[in-house]
Amino acid sequence: MTRYVGAIDQGTTSSRFIVFDRAGRIVASRQREHAQVYPRPGHVEHDPAEIWRNVQAVMAEALESAGLAPADLLSIGITNQRETTVIWDRRTGAPLHNALVWQDTRNDRLVAAYAGDGGRDRFRARTGLPLASYFSGLKLRWLLDHVDGAREKAEAGDVLFGNIDSWLVWNLTGGPEGGLHLTDATNASRTQLMDLETLAWDAGMLSAFGIPRAMLPAIVSSSQVYGETRVPFAGVPIAGILGDQQAALFGQTCFRPGEAKNTYGTGCFALMNTGSTPVPSACGLVTTLAYKLDGQPAAYALEGSIAITGALVQWLRDNLRMIQDSAEVERLATTVADNGGVYFVPAFSGLYAPHWNEGARGLIIGLTRYANRGHIARACLEATAFQTHEVLEAMEKDSGIAVRELRSDGGMVANDTLMQFQADILDVPVVRPRVTETTALGAAYAAGLATGYWRGTDDLVRNWGIDRRWEPNMDAAERRRITATWGRAVQRAVDWDEPEA
Repeated sequence: MTRYVGAIDQGTTSSRFIVFDRAGRIVASRQREHAQVYPRPGHVEHDPAEIWRNVQAVMAEALESAGLAPADLLSIGITNQRETTVIWDRRTGAPLHNALVWQDTRNDRLVAAYAGDGGRDRFRARTGLPLASYFSGLKLRWLLDHVDGAREKAEAGDVLFGNIDSWLVWNLTGGPEGGLHLTDATNASRTQLMDLETLAWDAGMLSAFGIPRAMLPAIVSSSQVYGETRVPFAGVPIAGILGDQQAALFGQTCFRPGEAKNTYGTGCFALMNTGSTPVPSACGLVTTLAYKLDGQPAAYALEGSIAITGALVQWLRDNLRMIQDSAEVERLATTVADNGGVYFVPAFSGLYAPHWNEGARGLIIGLTRYANRGHIARACLEATAFQTHEVLEAMEKDSGIAVRELRSDGGMVANDTLMQFQADILDVPVVRPRVTETTALGAAYAAGLATGYWRGTDDLVRNWGIDRRWEPNMDAAERRRITATWGRAVQRAVDWDEPEA
């Protein structure tokens, strides 16, 4: 009997279930989008109940599409949008509020208040993270402060917290009827509540942020058998959990220090494996867990998170109606030879790495009567490459390791114009693997390792292969000129909107 490994890939805009074979090839896949809720400027929410319904649906639909039964799955892995924060009632399973998405900035006053007493990096030594609206801990604090009765119920042990991985595992394993409340170390590292070296919840951070310990999930390894599914079908082991960007690093088989990947999705996320010792950042990156295999030392990474990349293309489509389909942006961008002097800084949710500026706002600069739709489309694509260049440059400075090659994945890697410009700006090759669904693949790999489907990471490395490679082809002087101009544009975007006292 041929068996497979499944992966739940719960992302910012959709939920998918993908089934992989031993070679890492996709056997079945189904996907459903969920609503993006914007109650106010800077507020971004998801309905956790809708996400859970969609996950159940795509799991069933993917198996049916390939004529598979639950018994054909040896195990299931989970990967998820990180930092997106859910609280729910332990007894009923009902969310107390919509999930606060990682892009949500409503906690910016909390960030400013904590940074005003010790600086933005006051907790970095313990958690690897600067104070920012991005991470789960202060989103959770906001919910406890603003949802009626939430704090009292949480202190009584009746409210549970988790990133999306915890919400899914709890529901998959029974919900109110004995569901498991846990999270893996990569997701825990994104809360700003976990000690980066001990991989345990830090009592000092819980006290500082006012978080009741009773509502937190247990921290587990990224690859081990946690329990079995009860819904939407019974008896399949859940054996791997990785936050989405760590899952992509794992799926790209970046197991050696210095190996790096960038995922081009709603945002962009570059990670470099730094080995078994956390590397503190002095250049605006975060230090995070890369993965923790059961019984083995943790692996760490430097990460540069960029809030808006693919979401900028969606903004051109949905808000400006400049294009009808996201794929059209490349065709429009290639109608012009260059950006015509137009630069687009997409600071819709502030700027993340390496600037960490909550008050930055989006900016289009360099407009003249010469500029047209093509120049704006090209500036939109180039913004992704410029932001990635900033992050990779910081990564090299922090680690002392030169990036020799950038492994790329995510939806935007289908855009040849962007990938070539990325190689030109970085002055290193950019590589697209044969299987670009590396986030889901990483979660499947974690689950498969825990259940013996793959014997070790060497099996995974043998699965990895190149689909296309872009070599840099830009004059050095031109590279310096346009990156310097980008830097000037960024400086005009920062601190535009300062939080109220």
